[in-house]
Parts: sequence; C-alpha cells; structure tokens
Amino acid sequence: QVQLVESGGGLVQAGGSLRLSCVASGRTFSLYIMGWFRQAPGKEREFVANINWSGSVSDYAESVKGRFTISRDNAKNTVYLQMNSLKPEDTAVYYCATGGVTRRPYEYPYWGQGTQVTVSS
Repeated sequence: QVQLVESGGGLVQAGGSLRLSCVASGRTFSLYIMGWFRQAPGKEREFVANINWSGSVSDYAESVKGRFTISRDNAKNTVYLQMNSLKPEDTAVYYCATGGVTRRPYEYPYWGQGTQVTVSS
C-alpha cells in the first residue's frame, strides 16, 4: 500500500505560480512512476504530468507543457508540480497518483485526496 498526501493548492491570479507537493508513505516510493492529474467541475479527470523513478524522464500534457514542471526528491518521498503562468482553465482539483505507467488515470491504483487550485482572471 502507498499513501499520498497533496498540499500547496490555493487561490492565485492568472499569470501567477503555485507549487504543489505530494508526500508518499508506505511501499518504496523511489520505485514508482509518479503522476499528477486534475479534475475540473463537470469534467473527467485528466493527465497533467508524470515522472519516472529516477526523475530523468517526464511527460506532460500539451496544455501545460512549458508552464508546469514535475520533479521528485526520493530522499523526501516527495513529488512536486511547479505551476507557472497559470490560467483560469487550470482551475481544478489536483491529485497525485502512483502505481501506473501511462497517462490513463484508471491505471493508477493509489491516489491522494486532492488539493484545490483556483486561478482567477
């Protein structure tokens, strides 16, 4: 089992920045791909970014590429999502997840509780 706890969400103006954190506990964190997903009201949960076990390979949704950066610190069992140049359409609940290897949310068995990000125009 893996437990995930996100933090760092909040209210920010368009163009601003936030950094989300996700702390993992349980099974060996460093062995897993870690992913960030988001879900806006009335929409399906969607892929944002993921990162491999060493942090050397990452993947991003086109909508966030160039604005968001995913990173991890295995010594702290933590994955981060640095979000810059935020837009109102980035407003969503952001979740970290692990146990999967692709962009498909249903492949990830372990999820955090989510953290709200609201971007005002």
